[in-house]
Amino acid sequence: MAFQCSYYLEPLDTTNLPRRFLDAFAAILAHSNYGPVLDTVARISARCGRCAVTCPVYQASQDPRDIPCMRSELLLTIYRRYFTLAGALKARAGNAFTLTEAYINTLAEEVYRCTACRRCKLECPLGIDHGMITHLARWILAEVGIVPKALRVATREQLDGKTHNTSAIPAAAMQDTCEFLVEDCRDTYGMNISFPIDVEGAEYVFFPAVSDYLLEPDTLMGNAAVLTATGASWTIGSHYFDGINYGLFYSDRMLDRIVSKEAEEVRRLKAQKVLIGECGHASRSAKFFIKTFCGGRAAPEVVNIMEYTWHALRSGKLELRPNAIDARVTYHDPCNIARSGWIIDQPREILRAICADYVDMTPRGKENYCCGGGGGTVSIDEIREFRTKIGGATKAEQIRRTGATILVAPCANCKKQLREVCEDHGLDHVQVVGLHDLVLKAIIPPPHMRVEKPTDPEKDK
Repeated sequence: MAFQCSYYLEPLDTTNLPRRFLDAFAAILAHSNYGPVLDTVARISARCGRCAVTCPVYQASQDPRDIPCMRSELLLTIYRRYFTLAGALKARAGNAFTLTEAYINTLAEEVYRCTACRRCKLECPLGIDHGMITHLARWILAEVGIVPKALRVATREQLDGKTHNTSAIPAAAMQDTCEFLVEDCRDTYGMNISFPIDVEGAEYVFFPAVSDYLLEPDTLMGNAAVLTATGASWTIGSHYFDGINYGLFYSDRMLDRIVSKEAEEVRRLKAQKVLIGECGHASRSAKFFIKTFCGGRAAPEVVNIMEYTWHALRSGKLELRPNAIDARVTYHDPCNIARSGWIIDQPREILRAICADYVDMTPRGKENYCCGGGGGTVSIDEIREFRTKIGGATKAEQIRRTGATILVAPCANCKKQLREVCEDHGLDHVQVVGLHDLVLKAIIPPPHMRVEKPTDPEKDK
C-alpha cells in the first residue's frame, strides 16, 4: 500500500529544490551536533537488514523500502556525495550520484512512512539510530518547506497564532473546561478537585496535551484528583498550557521554540518544575530538550504525571482501592517514554494495585511495538489506512492476544491511533483509556476531598 507525498506535503517553493536542500543540509551540519554522528554512521553504515525483524511497519508491509537501514541510506547517500572528500573526488571523476527533485520526493515519501519509534536501534549490531536519521531528514525537508500540512498548521497556531496551542483553544475556553470538570467530578465521583490557574510560586506548572481538554475529561479529572488528594503545589498557566511538541517530529528549530515556551511559562509563574500530563512525545521533548535549549542544569526539572502518581502511591500519600477495576486490563508502552527505559514499571505498579485482572503485552517495555501512529503520522488523517492497516497491524495482533477489554495508553497520540487501530481491526470491544481514567475510579479520597451528601429533611424527621 502506498500513499502520495504530494497528498499531504506542502512545499513552499520547488524552484531549484536540490540546491536549496543541500544548502539547508549544510547549515544544519554547521550549526548542530549532527555532523560527527552522521559522519561516523556514513563510514560504518551496515545494511545487514537485521533491523527489518524489529520494524512493525516492515513486518506488515514486507516492502524493502520500509527496512530502516535502507531508508537511512537515502540520506547517507546524499551526505557521502556532497559532504565528504571521497564524494567530491568521485564527482570530479564523473562517476557520482546527483541529487534530483525526484530523489527528494522519494526521501520525503519514505521518511514519513516511518513511525520513528526507534525499535530498530535495539537490533542494530552497530547501534545505529535510524530514528535519529529519519528525524534529521525530516528537519532538512522542513527547511525547504516540505512538511505534512497537519503538522505545519498545528505548529503555526502554537507558536504564532492567537491561542498558542495546537488545538486552537482560547485560554478562557480552557478555564471554562476546568470549571466544568470540577463540577462533573463532584457529581459523578463524589470528589472535590481543583484546577489552579496562574498561581505564582507553585512547585509544578502542568502541561497536558492540550487535546485532553477537548477529548479526555476523565484523564484530566484523574490528574487533578491525584494532585488534590496529595496536596500538590501546582498550577496551569493561562499564557501557555499545551504540552504537545510537534517540532520533535520534524524540526529541531520548532522543537526549540516550543520547549522554550514551556520554560518561559515556568519562569513567569516563578515555579520550579514542569509537570507533563499523559503524553509520550510531550514528555520526551520536555524531559530531554528543555535542558538542551533552556539553560542546561539551570533549566527546570521535568516530571511526568505517572511518575508523580507512582511516588505518591509508594510513599503512602495516595490511597487506591484494590481490585477497583474488574475487567481485563493491558498496558501499551508509548515509545517516547519507554524506548529509553524511562517509564516502564511505574504505571504497571499502579495498575496492579487497582486491577483484578491485569495482563502484559508481549513484548513489553523497551521492546514494545509502536502503536503505528508515531513520529507525528497520527495527525495526518489522509493516511489513516496506511497507519492502521500497516503501521498498526502488529500492535492490533498484540492487543488481540491479551484478551483485554481495557487498553491503557497514557499518551494523547497513542489513544487516537489505537482507537482507530481497534476500529479498523475488528477490536471494537476494546476500550482505550488513560492511566488516570482508571486511577480516578480507584482513588480513596482523603476527608478534604469528600463531597458531603445534602441532608434530606424528610428523612431526618
